[in-house]
Amino acid sequence: MTVSINSDMGESYGIHSFGNDEALLPLVDAVNVACGFHAGDPVGIHEVVTAAASAGVAVGAHPGLPDPVGFGRREMALTPEEVRDLVLYQVGALRAFLDAEGVRLSHIKPHGSLYGMVGRDEALMDAVCDVAVQYGVPVYGLVGTAHERVAGRRGVPFVGEFFVDLGYRADGSLIIARRPHATPPELAERRARLALAEGEAETDTGTRIPVTFESICVHSDTPNAVEVATAVRGVVAAARTENPGGSVA
Repeated sequence: MTVSINSDMGESYGIHSFGNDEALLPLVDAVNVACGFHAGDPVGIHEVVTAAASAGVAVGAHPGLPDPVGFGRREMALTPEEVRDLVLYQVGALRAFLDAEGVRLSHIKPHGSLYGMVGRDEALMDAVCDVAVQYGVPVYGLVGTAHERVAGRRGVPFVGEFFVDLGYRADGSLIIARRPHATPPELAERRARLALAEGEAETDTGTRIPVTFESICVHSDTPNAVEVATAVRGVVAAARTENPGGSVA
């Protein structure tokens, strides 16, 4: 296993810019590009694809719910067929820009409430896997949830994630705020070190739960995302130095 750092990007609209995309690119290994439903527009998608390609960073799709006002963080009642089609539509849009730049699609990572919905509902996750199978790419998600179970059953490569800028509940679910907030870099560093060294995360109740992952996510819309990513990159690099023949890259 190699531990990478990924970040959600391209979540702007027209002249309204959000996130720290440009500054984060040198610090991450993969980006998840908003495909126009929860955020993003055609010009922005193209710009992120071009910048990521120049930086040598892997590019994946970040499909979300069709709710830009709620930034895809409000759940919707959807059938598996609807989930499949809205994911297929968004991945197809990104794929067009990737093809234009000669860049391959790296993976699919659902966004926001869609991420949570398909993590709990195997039928909805099956719909995401339909698209992953069509494009022959892995899916990102949480270990121990429908993300991992369905991907395994469908033969879809799976990349487990750990989040340093979100809290965890005792049941392993994520605490997602409607509005982004700064995460102290020292807290992100401590979370990353605990997860890498001991395979654990501290929950909102102070208890610890086991975590297994191959990639650490840093959200680009966190106000101090660059400082957070820099701290996490340092922890990953230190872990590699301490264990040169091991699993951290």
